[in-house]
Amino acid sequence: MVVPVRALAGRLARRRPLLPVALGAMCISASAILIQLAGTGPSTTAFWRCLLAMPVLISLLVLEQRRLGARPVRARLGAVLAGAFLALDFVLWNHAISDLGAGIATVVGNMQVLFVAVAAWALFKERPQRNFLIALPVVMGGVVLVSGLTGKVPGGIHPLAGIGYGAGTSLAYAGFLLVMRRTSARTPHVAGPLAEATASAGVTAVLLAPAFGGLQLEIGWPAFGWLLILAMSSQTFGWLLITSGLPRLPAALTSLVLLLQPAIAMLLAAVVLTEQPTLAQIAGAVAVCGGVLIAARKAGGPRAADAVQPLETVEPAADEVQPPRVVEVADAVEASRADPAG
Repeated sequence: MVVPVRALAGRLARRRPLLPVALGAMCISASAILIQLAGTGPSTTAFWRCLLAMPVLISLLVLEQRRLGARPVRARLGAVLAGAFLALDFVLWNHAISDLGAGIATVVGNMQVLFVAVAAWALFKERPQRNFLIALPVVMGGVVLVSGLTGKVPGGIHPLAGIGYGAGTSLAYAGFLLVMRRTSARTPHVAGPLAEATASAGVTAVLLAPAFGGLQLEIGWPAFGWLLILAMSSQTFGWLLITSGLPRLPAALTSLVLLLQPAIAMLLAAVVLTEQPTLAQIAGAVAVCGGVLIAARKAGGPRAADAVQPLETVEPAADEVQPPRVVEVADAVEASRADPAG
């Protein structure tokens, strides 16, 4: 069944790139719940979710390379760098879940669109739009509310530490999205970049383990089962969908669509884990999501500059130059082979 999944992701991305990203965000929305149920440490969780996903991803990578050929070395190195950001995201986010709870941590850890705008300003000399400047105080105020700093803090909640871990999560997440989008933009491959990034994330998680609670190689069956579900639903299927649409959408728009994750995660946390947010925390979550919506919204119509638009216009290296429309031709060939009716 893995081949139809990858082929379906590719076809959805070619026709409606927004749809696979939205579906992928829904798939990964249960990640925090599964992490809570597994109850393993941050580095242990990051390592096992990557390891358990690798057999499926390697199989897809081999099949993909037979059809499309190997990816350039530069692109593969980019995926390795993206995986390092992803591992840092996993580890810091797991700490945020412990300090804030699954639902709230997912909200606080999904401010990546603001960091994308800051990175575009610093790296590509693009001044932030007025929407970003309006959204910044709204989001920061929402973070204070959602953390519980303004009211009575429930037992087991550590707001200040949770905010720090959540901010680090968002920063690492933004780095992953920026690098992965640039890495995937020049070839039609979907499984390859994700497999390489996942392998890199697993190795990086091992390297980070001494500083983040150690690594547990022996885990019980209940925890193994939850991590297996996490690996298949989020690390494999969810991120295949997201990766397939990532290079075909503006980075800010991708970050915006991924905000479906914290909204659904808060609902799932309330239902599955009986996490009951206060009215102030609900208001803070609305402020965070609303502020990010404002920041990601394009100003000035369809030709407005995207937060990281230069990524679309970066000239490839000499060994990566491709004839015009080669990516579209490769996509069409892939579609005809994946679709029996073609």
